[in-house]
Amino acid sequence: MRVIIMGAAGRDFHNFNTYFRDNPIYEVVAFTATQIPNIEGRRYPSELAGGLYPGGIPIFAEAELSSLIKKHNVEQVVFAYSDISHVEVMHKASLVLASGADFRLMGNSKIVLRSSVPIISVGAVRTGSGKSQTTRKICAILRDRGLDVVAVRHPMPYGDLKKQAVQRFATYDDLIKNECTIEEREEYEPLIDKGIVVYAGVDYGRILREAEKEADVIVWDGGNNDVPFYRSDLHIVVADPHRPGHEMTFHPGETNVRMADVVIINKIQTADRQDILTVRENIKSMNPDATIIEAASPILVDRPDDIRGKRVLVVEDGPTVTHGGMTYGAGTIAAEDYGAEEIIDPRPYAVGSIEEMFRKYPHIGKLLPAMGYGNDQVRELEDTINRADCDVVVSGTPVDLHRVIKVNKPIVRVRYELCEIGHPTLEEIIVDKLGRELKAT
Repeated sequence: MRVIIMGAAGRDFHNFNTYFRDNPIYEVVAFTATQIPNIEGRRYPSELAGGLYPGGIPIFAEAELSSLIKKHNVEQVVFAYSDISHVEVMHKASLVLASGADFRLMGNSKIVLRSSVPIISVGAVRTGSGKSQTTRKICAILRDRGLDVVAVRHPMPYGDLKKQAVQRFATYDDLIKNECTIEEREEYEPLIDKGIVVYAGVDYGRILREAEKEADVIVWDGGNNDVPFYRSDLHIVVADPHRPGHEMTFHPGETNVRMADVVIINKIQTADRQDILTVRENIKSMNPDATIIEAASPILVDRPDDIRGKRVLVVEDGPTVTHGGMTYGAGTIAAEDYGAEEIIDPRPYAVGSIEEMFRKYPHIGKLLPAMGYGNDQVRELEDTINRADCDVVVSGTPVDLHRVIKVNKPIVRVRYELCEIGHPTLEEIIVDKLGRELKAT
């Protein structure tokens, strides 16, 4: 059976590695790619594709999908990326069906790997719900109990796939050595700051075997709103009451909610109470057995006096405000709370792919996403910031921008951590549900 896998350099490769790579029943003729700039036109290398694919597998832009189906007589198309509305999934399914192929979503046991150590997984309803601070909180809880904890991050392989098969990050030098993008740094830096080793890459079977060598417990840190690659002993899902209803209308966020042992309704300090109640009722309707807890993500600003009365440029986490659909983030809240005179519009100063990004995501408005999928885009981000007519940059991205760009104006960093409200707390839940497994490590 001839197959195309639709992806975004993550779930697509994992599904191939675990199910299709050595399966003679199928011939994967291509991957298609979206969301990630410049990935199309490359190949999934033969070194990762296995003996059935000595020439590797080509990667095309998703816009070519219909013509590829017809050209290669494709019988089945596998959808394998995340953070997309149910309606958009069905639009893509309709395109595939009209082109003459079957449309497939995969959730079978063969693509979910088992570990010899306990796994706590963190997922979400949407990008930007608060997975990262939840992962950091869980890692701190485990380490404070004397356990060796390793985080395994959902894939972000935007460079040389052969070199990125298995990556280990323990120091800032590892970020430089692996030529990490800003998007990767946003996830890895805060964990490294807290002394947590992070694994990521392309081949998550090999990654799991390496992580198990140094971990009493592995914390799966999901990407977007994808479901875990590993069989979880405790699945924790974060919901965002700023986007009520999305827990029922986005793929595979709804799957995450239905799988969850625990759902955290995050950001309650800035959300409308009716929206919080809506999210709670939706969770109960889909998964009545899940434990629901509420949490805040209090904002910490390193130099708040530098914001007051100033004209500021707000830089936010890239994925959260692009395909995550948010129109504000921690940087915006800090600018408003600490009395900025004005949040300036970055669009007149945008250059290159940053200017194109604003056209692609018009909802963003007066925010500058910290885009940096390659060296050229990092330079364009730097040029955009340096061209901007403002007094100070308020950075709500988790990455330290000083480490990746040189700017001609001061940067005020905004950070946030998870803080549960009431009981049960995450620590109480972890001890209750995994106490026996943790004692056995």
